[in-house]
Amino acid sequence: MKSYQILKSLALLLLAIFIVSCSGEKKEQEELVRPVEYQKVSYANGAKERTFSGTARTEKIINLSFRNSGILMQLDVKLGQLVKKGQLLGKLDNVEPRLNYERSVTSLNSAESQMNTAKLSLDRFRVLYEKGSASLTDFESAKNSYRNAEQSYESAKRQVVIQQEQINYGYLYSPENGVITSVTAEVDENISPGQTIAILNAGTEMEIALGLPESIINEVQLGMPVNITLSSVNDQSFQGKVTELSPAIDTNTATYPARVKLNEASEDIKTGMAANVTFELEENKKQSQALRIPANAVGEDSDGRYVFLVIKEGEKALVKKNPVEVGDLNSEGFEVVQGLKEGQLIATAGLQTLLDGQEVSLQ
Repeated sequence: MKSYQILKSLALLLLAIFIVSCSGEKKEQEELVRPVEYQKVSYANGAKERTFSGTARTEKIINLSFRNSGILMQLDVKLGQLVKKGQLLGKLDNVEPRLNYERSVTSLNSAESQMNTAKLSLDRFRVLYEKGSASLTDFESAKNSYRNAEQSYESAKRQVVIQQEQINYGYLYSPENGVITSVTAEVDENISPGQTIAILNAGTEMEIALGLPESIINEVQLGMPVNITLSSVNDQSFQGKVTELSPAIDTNTATYPARVKLNEASEDIKTGMAANVTFELEENKKQSQALRIPANAVGEDSDGRYVFLVIKEGEKALVKKNPVEVGDLNSEGFEVVQGLKEGQLIATAGLQTLLDGQEVSLQ
């Protein structure tokens, strides 16, 4: 009886081991169906993309400044303010220009008086000369005196006009319709000629200012289409074209300044926003006609280089080891010289774990 129980226990143990073994074999078989990434063999697109950073701005930005110096007495500008062409934005005290204007008026009056006196003297000498009571020398001297006095008078008149313009330079008017984007001065501040008081955004079209390196400058042409994205404008891309291209390098940035204009304006794009501009640069014709495959899709063993073709059979997929001859390598991968055709599928990852004829699942 005791021997029977031992045999029964031993039989149950063997049954359990058999079941576990079968389960393990089944699990191992399931694990052999490996997932693989794949892609279609195709020709190179003939272009390479290069992206550069830039800044959005309108095509017309004006630095507002006075043409004269003085104390800023009035400044009627605020950030975001809409202004009209000819609108008064600010004025200086104009103390010195006014003093100079008064001096010029005084000089004009004096010159006019001297001219009138010279004219009376000339008339008198003309009469005396005609009567023979004055010499020709006296008459010519009187004519020269009057001519000099007349020239001094005309010069004094021009000086009055100039000094009046100097007073006008103490007033700042908007040169265009637009919006104020920056104010850099305060009332009672001492202002110099040409000092920026405010910045006026007077443009109606948006553009991107950027710099291009010398490695691609000869591949970029005016009118070339580009793609534009902005991090602050999500899920949108904009089309544009190159409108300006400098032939000289900017020594501060070591790049060639360029401008790209958007084909269509958008209210979402504001001046100063960071933008990315993508150029599609043409490669040579030979490269554009070559089949290209990723570098990680090519394996190598004692027989040479190979790829794994992905062959679909109904709902299943198998991989087949396929020898291949490759050429030069660039950013798009190897050039295919022999062994593949356009449209074939190849595995692009996990080549070291694949076997010829192995069933796989496609990712």
